[in-house]
Amino acid sequence: MHTTGGATDVEGARGQDRAGRSRHVGPYVLITPLDDTRTTIPVPERRYIARSADGRHTVLLSLPLPGADAQRFLTEAEASRYLLGPCAAPATALAGPGEPAWHACPYRPALPLPTALAVHGGPLPERTVRALGVALAETLAVLHGQGLTFAGLSPSAVLLAADGPRLSCFGAVRAAAPDGMSRSGLPGLEAGSLPPEQASGGRPRPLGDVYALGATLAYAATGYTTPERDGLPAAFRSVVARCLSRDPSAHPQPAELIDDLSGVTGAEAEAGSEDRSTSLLTPGWLPGRVVAALAHQSAAVLMADIPVEARPTSPTNPVSHSD
Repeated sequence: MHTTGGATDVEGARGQDRAGRSRHVGPYVLITPLDDTRTTIPVPERRYIARSADGRHTVLLSLPLPGADAQRFLTEAEASRYLLGPCAAPATALAGPGEPAWHACPYRPALPLPTALAVHGGPLPERTVRALGVALAETLAVLHGQGLTFAGLSPSAVLLAADGPRLSCFGAVRAAAPDGMSRSGLPGLEAGSLPPEQASGGRPRPLGDVYALGATLAYAATGYTTPERDGLPAAFRSVVARCLSRDPSAHPQPAELIDDLSGVTGAEAEAGSEDRSTSLLTPGWLPGRVVAALAHQSAAVLMADIPVEARPTSPTNPVSHSD
């Protein structure tokens, strides 16, 4: 079933299980999966649009993949509360003691980057890729300045909203496998976005985030995370190639990426400029079909109703919750 601007329901219509009962996670009822299962790009976690049983709050809710380290998943979600920058979308609610792992943040209409390419019908325009790259690089610069590493950047981790991209899938690399264990081929990890040192089990480090950013920009510009150099648009050929060097010391710093992608050079770069993404994330930064898909998703979620059996039990509505 095709719903909410490209999301395909992987477990039944409107978040129901195979028996037709509403799916509950913590205080929320699942409305629909966010991700389209037809995409070939792995997703590091299961993401749903969900609503509180009283209908007052709509959230983007994430669950760990089967086999992932659930405690690490929650630890990374907790650490996301310190995530700042234009792409920040920190978890604002987490599973309580004894609950299966989940975390959530306020919902805003958004498409995973792979879904956006599918909706658009191919690679995204140069303007979109530049704005995306600058916003992500600014966020990494803030994160790295705090001594943190994102360790999970990939095309699926990037959500495109009308006012700019957002980051999800916090610490997916460490949730998939602990340091010292090979991560190549693990479910949810996109091979082309995984820095070589992390694939072999190395500790995630900031320059690995830069590698993953290069792969993500390559995907946005070509539909592939590791395209041939000549397959990249000329505007991104040099900067992406530097990001994808197998030698971490050859990776550019986020500040360099911001300068390169925003087209700022010379005296302007030396003078510096905060939040350059603000000047790029203006109306028209997203292609029309993507904007239309966001509007469709928003309308579908707004009209989604919480089934009767999902509503809180009361003296006048003595209906028990489903499992």
